[in-house]
Amino acid sequence: MRTPPAQPSPASRRPVPAAPAEPVRPVRRLWVAGISLANLGMWMAFFGPLQVLLPEQVGMIAPDSKETTLAWVTGIGAACSTLGTPLVGALSDRTTGRFGRRRPWILAGAALGALGLVVLGRQDGVLGVLLGWSFVQAALSCLNATLLAAVPDRVPVRQRGAVSGWIGIPQSAGVVVAVLLVTVVVTGPAPGYALIGALTLVCALPFALLAPDPPLPREACPPWHEFWRGFRVSPRRYPDFGWAWLTRFLMQTGNAMFTLYLLYFLRDGVGYEELFPGSSAADGLLVLILVYTAAVVSTTVLAGLVSDRIGRRRGPVCLSGVVSAVPAFLLAAYPTWPMSLACAVVLGVGFGIYLSVDNALVTEVLPTAGGRAKDLGIVNIASAGPQVLAPAVAGPIVVHLGGYPVLYTVCGLLTLLGAVLVWRIRGVA
Repeated sequence: MRTPPAQPSPASRRPVPAAPAEPVRPVRRLWVAGISLANLGMWMAFFGPLQVLLPEQVGMIAPDSKETTLAWVTGIGAACSTLGTPLVGALSDRTTGRFGRRRPWILAGAALGALGLVVLGRQDGVLGVLLGWSFVQAALSCLNATLLAAVPDRVPVRQRGAVSGWIGIPQSAGVVVAVLLVTVVVTGPAPGYALIGALTLVCALPFALLAPDPPLPREACPPWHEFWRGFRVSPRRYPDFGWAWLTRFLMQTGNAMFTLYLLYFLRDGVGYEELFPGSSAADGLLVLILVYTAAVVSTTVLAGLVSDRIGRRRGPVCLSGVVSAVPAFLLAAYPTWPMSLACAVVLGVGFGIYLSVDNALVTEVLPTAGGRAKDLGIVNIASAGPQVLAPAVAGPIVVHLGGYPVLYTVCGLLTLLGAVLVWRIRGVA
């Protein structure tokens, strides 16, 4: 007598969710609006403290050593963010709960970041500020890692340029919005931190609660004993990923060095305060930031749309590097206020192209679909690392090796080198 074949269990008949699969259906405008809003909240939480609140707070706590203290606070905080993003990304790649892989981390990052900002505003000692800002940076790395991964999770390749453009706008606009909020709407560090914290949570909630996030089945989760091994991505095995990381590192280092001493450049190199008596170099810097941001916003979505339409990534990224290098060379040769204004426009155009197209390019060279958040966290090191490296390189150049002309020449050369090396990426058009 034949034994009837065993019937599959209900669990085995259940369809495998498509969380790690390559997306094919275009995302809708509401999804793009949600992730853009979440990014705006995150970038306000980054830039509001960095641009205004932390310098004010540290200046009140340690007025005699505010420069050194602020450097330690921001440097250690940046290290927490740089290391936390790939770590949280790897954990979210393995999250198998019924609420999805990304949603719990978005909610945790926004809630803890908001709480950390409120607590940070109440600190009156250097250690408290250092620990508070480090906690905020670690919490925001949860938000950053999962928002980065949402694009390759949900957006098909043919739409990633445009979507990356819309997501790139908050990265630039967040600086302006945060500075206006903490200088015009409220005054003082504590109310500023509380306002930014509340907005961070409010901006993240719609996307976290409403965006689709299919759960990862437990059988699709890699063994935990391989967790740390996943951080070793071989450039030989994945050369396109390696070249994409290096080109981003070079171009972001050039950009970070370019903007680091811009305030001092306006004061000492351009002589802004002598040109406009009664104004400060900070006023000129705000003007440049507004002009730059307007140029970024006006180009980043358009560049992404064009890149999607022609199906090319490397050419626009190379073009963005060449365009971004031009202002560095011009300021090295002609350190004047009119030239600074013109360079702000050109740099904004170049960086706007770069923001959308390079982000789309990177999503197409990720080593594995199941490790998207972790791999994008590793790529994020190429963006965050230069913020730590720039002071160590730019400072000696300005003080000992020729001043601002040499600094901006080096910035231009680094950016050009990154633009040229993008052609070493073979798997992307």
